[in-house]
Amino acid sequence: METRRRFIVTGGRLVLAGAAAVAAGPTVFTRSVAAAKELKVLQWSHFVPAYDKWFDPWAKEWGAKRGVEVTVDHVSFADVVPRATAEVAAQSGHDIHMFLGLASAFEEHVVDLSDVVATLEKKHGKPVELARRSTYNPFTRKQFALSDMWVPDPGNYHKKVWTDIGMPNGPVTYEDLSKAAPEVKKVAPQMQIPIGIGLSQDIDSNMAVCNILWCHGGSIQDKDGNVVLNSPETLKALEYTKRLYSVGMTPAVLSWNAASNNQAFNAQETSYILNSISAYRTAQDNKLPVVEHYFFTPALKGPTGIMLASEHVMSGYVVWKFSKNQDTAKEFLVALVDASRESTLGSKLYNFPSFFGAAADPGTPVAKRPQSGTAWVEKQCKQDPFGSNPPDKLMVLADSLKWSTNLGYPGSANPAEGEIFDTYVLTDMFAKAATGALSPKDAMTEASNRAKEIFTKWRAKKMVGGGKDR
Repeated sequence: METRRRFIVTGGRLVLAGAAAVAAGPTVFTRSVAAAKELKVLQWSHFVPAYDKWFDPWAKEWGAKRGVEVTVDHVSFADVVPRATAEVAAQSGHDIHMFLGLASAFEEHVVDLSDVVATLEKKHGKPVELARRSTYNPFTRKQFALSDMWVPDPGNYHKKVWTDIGMPNGPVTYEDLSKAAPEVKKVAPQMQIPIGIGLSQDIDSNMAVCNILWCHGGSIQDKDGNVVLNSPETLKALEYTKRLYSVGMTPAVLSWNAASNNQAFNAQETSYILNSISAYRTAQDNKLPVVEHYFFTPALKGPTGIMLASEHVMSGYVVWKFSKNQDTAKEFLVALVDASRESTLGSKLYNFPSFFGAAADPGTPVAKRPQSGTAWVEKQCKQDPFGSNPPDKLMVLADSLKWSTNLGYPGSANPAEGEIFDTYVLTDMFAKAATGALSPKDAMTEASNRAKEIFTKWRAKKMVGGGKDR
C-alpha cells in the first residue's frame, strides 16, 4: 500500500498548460499516465434540495463531454467526516470529497491544490479572504482544499412576534436576545423555545457558538496559532450563554441536529435562529404559514461592538492522495468554480461564490471580474428571483461579507482548528456552562486543555504554528 501511495504522489506532479489557455479557456493538467475515464465525487445532501438537482446533471454532462463517467454520491452532513475517515483508512474511495466546515484535519492526506487556485485566479481574480483562510495553511504553505462557495449565516427572526414586543426590526445585539426572551413568552406562549440557538454536536450549533465567542472578543487561537481560549472574553461569552439559556431555551437545544432549528422556526415554535436561508426556502417550497414572517438580521453585536458571524457552510473540496484520477479531479474543480453563477442560482442564493469573479458578466476583463460578480450577487439579493415578498427580503445578505469570517479567526484554518470543530470542543464547553454541568470557568478550563492537547499533537507533526499557549 505504501509503495502504491508513493507512486501516485510522485506521478501526481502536474504541468500547467500555456498561460493563454489558462486565461481564455479550459485548463489542462497533464501527467505521464493515460487520462482517467471515471471520476468519483462525494457530495453532501444540500440543505436546499434544488442544488442537488442542478449539480448532479451538471456533473454528468461535464463528464460526458470529456468521455469521463462521473459518479456523484450524496451523504448527510453528519456522515461527511466519518466517511472521509473511513476512506483514508482504506486508502480508497472517492477521488473528490467535499467538506462543509473545515477540511484541514485531513491536510496530510490530500494533494496540494495551489495550481488549481492559481488557474482560477488568472481567470477570475482572487477568492474572498474568508475562503482563502479556510483552505490554505500558511504554516505548511499548502492549499489543502478548494472552496467553490460559502454561505452567509444571518439571524432569522419572526417579524410578527418581534413587532409585538416592540422590536420590529429584530435583534441588533446579543443582549437583545436575552431581553426579548421573556417578552416572547408573554406574547407567544406557544413558542416553547423563544430563542432557538442550538448547543449540541451539530454544524449549526458549532457555527453559532463560534459567533457568540468571537462577538464577546474571544477565540480559540490568535493570529499566530497560539491557543488563547482561556481568557476573560471566553468567560464572558459563557456567562452570557448561561443567562440566555435560563431565560430563552429548553434542554431540547442540547440534542438538536442540523435540521432542528429549521423545523422549530418553520413550526413557529421559536422566534429566532442562527441559520442560512435554507429554512426559509423550505418554508417557501412547502407554502408554510410562517413564510410571511421570515425576516433576517446581520450578525449580532457583542458587548464591545464586535459584529462577526462564521459562514454557515464553507465548502472545502479535497482530492485524496490515493486518487488515481487527480488530473481529472482538478479539471472538475476548475469547471465547478467556472459555473459559479449557475451554481448560485441552482442553490436559490444559498451558495455565495468563493470567487466572486466567476459570477461576473461574460466578457468582463479579469481585473474587473470580482467587482462585476459581486454586483451580480448583490442584485439577486435585492431582487430575489425566487419569489420573496417583499422582493428585497434578502438584501441583508448583500453586505454579508462585511460581517462574515472564517473558522480559525483571527488566524487561518489548520488541522488543529479542524479537529476542534469536528470533535465539538466548543459546543461541549458552551453546553456544560449553560446548563450548569460545569461552572463557566471550569467549562472553559476543560475546553482549553482539550484545545491545547490538539494543537500540541499537530505541532509535533509540524503542521501548526504557535506554541505560546495561554
